[in-house]
Amino acid sequence: MVFSSTLFLVYFLPVFLGLYLLAPAKSRNYTALLASTFFYAWGAPLFVFVVYTSLLIDFWLVRQLSSETRYRKWLAAASVVLNVGLLAYFKYANFFVENANSILISIGIESINWTAVALPIGISFFTFQKLSYTLDVYRGKHAALKSFGDYALYIILFPQLIAGPIVRFNEIADQLIDRSKHETIDDRLLGFFRFTIGLAKKVLVANVVGQVADSAFALEGEALTFSWAWIGIIAYSMQIYFDFSGYSDMAIGLGRMMGFVFPENFNSPYVSASITEFWRRWHMTLSRWMKDYLYIPLGGNRKGVGRTYFNLWVVFLLSGLWHGASWNFVIWGGYHGLFLVLERLFVAKLYERIGRITSILITFVIAMFGWVLFRTETFEHALHFYSALLSFGQDIYFPALSMEFKWTLALAIVFSFMAIVPAIEKWTNKMVQDSSAGLLANAIKTIISIVLFIFCLSMITASGFNPFIYFKF
Repeated sequence: MVFSSTLFLVYFLPVFLGLYLLAPAKSRNYTALLASTFFYAWGAPLFVFVVYTSLLIDFWLVRQLSSETRYRKWLAAASVVLNVGLLAYFKYANFFVENANSILISIGIESINWTAVALPIGISFFTFQKLSYTLDVYRGKHAALKSFGDYALYIILFPQLIAGPIVRFNEIADQLIDRSKHETIDDRLLGFFRFTIGLAKKVLVANVVGQVADSAFALEGEALTFSWAWIGIIAYSMQIYFDFSGYSDMAIGLGRMMGFVFPENFNSPYVSASITEFWRRWHMTLSRWMKDYLYIPLGGNRKGVGRTYFNLWVVFLLSGLWHGASWNFVIWGGYHGLFLVLERLFVAKLYERIGRITSILITFVIAMFGWVLFRTETFEHALHFYSALLSFGQDIYFPALSMEFKWTLALAIVFSFMAIVPAIEKWTNKMVQDSSAGLLANAIKTIISIVLFIFCLSMITASGFNPFIYFKF
């Protein structure tokens, strides 16, 4: 069940909000937990038992380590092994067996018989939150939760269950107990406004440009021309941004309607003037998770220049692997790690000389070329796409494309880059984050929300194209 489906918008969401808001304050966590369990079981009815079993074990381990001083390290290690082990099995076992079989066959040895493992939805995201709980309690950043229900709610709370934002435990621990500060009508209206903004980004922009991107990436051989390749990669760059940031907006908005304040996940990433800045604006909660729980424990930048570069590569190679069990994702991670290292070596000084606008354009092209690895399923397909992108000698012609696509793409580019003006960036962030805007502003936001909601719902029912890129992660 995805947020941009009629099932969620027409049935699940109204029923849940009605029950949640009518429930006494003390019962709201249980109401949200039951709804979240139903939400997850709808897509993975069998795996929900695995999730709850691992939650019970984890809750017990962390309760023990929070009170037991002698075996704290071993209990924390057991929790980490449990969670990383589950992720490794369900997400990467097929990948490792396929690669092992390729090697075995190449040297004349019979391949391993293997039944493919189904990938549970959202496992990459909730595994990181489970690790965050264990490590934050182990490090003393926050006390362990006393209630298993509160812990289970933190892990499988449906707004951020499937695609984040990845909420670190210490960021939300107190809100799991008491969020009365943000259970106001202003916060609920702001949440609804944020949700419909995200829904509009997903339905009105990402879905429209995504259809053309899919057509371009499906072309084979000489059918993939220079023009088609550039239209495809620009359309995909817009699709993945509006798709993922739209989903994050919907998650943050749903949380706000319930009184939760989730961390921001995107901040106009395409106006970044370097890849380093890009990762401070794109999927921000993943970047912060990687920094706190991997980069800094590896030594960060405290052990010399060479070790810093090594740590950056390790973090981004693993970040690529986290996105998917494929060599393309690993190479994509290494590609970004390479530019982070180059910027520390000399490129950052070059950017200072050429100015911010030129640096933004260069950074966008680097990110866009990286999306080819992200979108294609094999390295051979990626090389073919790169070849078309760089075939400058071809005659340029523009394929016949609908006016709807052209206008949507143009607006998407304008919205993606308008934060180049700092005042616009500040204004847009205030619009979607500030709940104390006043009566008139809230009334305008509510009217906009209702119009967008109805329009998006009509678009969803009229179109059969409604994929979600990060759903498979």
